[in-house]
Amino acid sequence: MRVNRVSRAPGRTALALALAGLAAGATAGAGPAAAQPEAAPAAAPDCSAAYRIEQKLSNGTTWRMCWRHEAMAGIILEDVTYQPPGEARPIKVLNSAKLAQIHVPYDDGSEEFDDLTSYYFGDGLENLAAGECPGGTIRTVKVRFPESTDSRNVKGLCTTTRSRGHAYRLLNQPLTGGQKLYQKQGKDLLVYAVNKVSWYEYITEWRFQDDGTIHMNVGATGSLAPQDYDAADGQGWPIGKGAAAKALSHNHNVFWRLNFGLDGSSKGRIEQYDSKITPAAPGQRTPTNKTTRTKVTKELAGDAKNMRWWRVVSATGKNKDGHPRSYELVPGANAKYTGRGFTKHDVYFTQYNKCEQYASNNPLSCGAGHTGKSVDKWVNGEPLKNPVVWVNVGFHHIARDEDQQPMPVHWQGFSLAPRDVTAMNPLTPAELADANGRLD
Repeated sequence: MRVNRVSRAPGRTALALALAGLAAGATAGAGPAAAQPEAAPAAAPDCSAAYRIEQKLSNGTTWRMCWRHEAMAGIILEDVTYQPPGEARPIKVLNSAKLAQIHVPYDDGSEEFDDLTSYYFGDGLENLAAGECPGGTIRTVKVRFPESTDSRNVKGLCTTTRSRGHAYRLLNQPLTGGQKLYQKQGKDLLVYAVNKVSWYEYITEWRFQDDGTIHMNVGATGSLAPQDYDAADGQGWPIGKGAAAKALSHNHNVFWRLNFGLDGSSKGRIEQYDSKITPAAPGQRTPTNKTTRTKVTKELAGDAKNMRWWRVVSATGKNKDGHPRSYELVPGANAKYTGRGFTKHDVYFTQYNKCEQYASNNPLSCGAGHTGKSVDKWVNGEPLKNPVVWVNVGFHHIARDEDQQPMPVHWQGFSLAPRDVTAMNPLTPAELADANGRLD
């Protein structure tokens, strides 16, 4: 499954020199006229119409954001706001969200790759067929050095809506008798693009639910690399007739970089929660479960554990109940690769630094006094005044016969769940609008 970098090698050195200016974060095509991901955020997206995404879902929630494209990161979302029913103004959630690396090490120790920064992931943006964006719009993205298309104008960004099933269901049995069923089917805004890196095709997907939840996923598909069926290396899984050919196993370690701007402020705070169960004491009916909050005031390399979670808390905004708004980090399935320092942890919280853009092989020059080219080196005890969140989700790909041909999509990712962003479920039916707090 080794990605066929050899086929991409011709011209890569010259291309890297030509793109040297892009390593500082310049866009690989025209971007939104006024979008500045780290500047003081506006209440709503601030970009030209061509780079603005705005979708009112059938349940009344509106998502707004800007997008732009870079040669390394690919599609970047900025100024993301969420306006559920009952809120007079959009609620700012994110200053920016983007992929920060796809690190691919091979099980036999022969090779490893940084697909974003070494191979200009964004240049591999592919044209989408109409059937890939049902009911939606495919936007044209200008790619400066396209590798998968004949034109710099790539029809490569889909925005559409998708049903997800139940948003909620409640069979209400009032004291006065009778029954009433409350149920609602959920709707999502889906934003996605496909980037080709040799044999692999990566689907970068963002899903924005009508209840405020955000899902960030990467799906790998395409083809197994034909040059990696070498039983002599002693690695991998037999593919095809008998056991003569073995596809070499490897990891996909995907990183995301999130710069929150809750309620229009970058000065959010990080909190970690841990719950511990202790056996039942004499006279107690059940074991007890105590939850402890830890305020994360300095940079942190964090590891997921049972009953551990983190949230990013607004520095300025509260919901109508007077509770600080926040977003909870919800990790997905993770096969953590511990072979490198930057992959040993599930999440990193770092103080914002404009040159810290990629989790590994960061190409930007950060100046004197700044050390390291990977996110683990940037966790050095700085106070968290403007925290940046880095999420690492791994997938160990041991091939199977069903991976050919083409390879079914395997997904990895995480979610951001609203916690006290609104005073009640934003999709609450009008008849239950007064059922806030104690039901008695």
